[in-house]
Amino acid sequence: MILHTQQVFVTLADPDGQTLTHFYTQLFNQPPAQIIPQVYAEFHLPGLKLGIFKPKQTHQVEFSNSHHSGMSLCIPVDSLETAIAHLTTLGHPPPGEIIQAPHGREIYAYDPLGNRLIFFQPN
Repeated sequence: MILHTQQVFVTLADPDGQTLTHFYTQLFNQPPAQIIPQVYAEFHLPGLKLGIFKPKQTHQVEFSNSHHSGMSLCIPVDSLETAIAHLTTLGHPPPGEIIQAPHGREIYAYDPLGNRLIFFQPN
């Protein structure tokens, strides 16, 4: 059996339904394309649809920060320095230094709920 699908997109759980929506609105400098206040927000970006949802009360434990996933949002940028300055302005400066990788320079940062963001400036 072959799985046929339309578009795959990433979703992040946000226990209060507004922390991540606020953060990603500022990070991407755009409002969500779709929003149900304190329930769901969806950002449409080139090559990515990012959904943010408030888990139902019966699923809160499943999405608690007691464990971290291996998921990272990889965000290409023209200038790491500009991205770092923007994150710092938002109150979430990257905790480490710029890393030289085979594909270019990159830095790790985290959103308010600890989801890893990898900003990279291609060679």
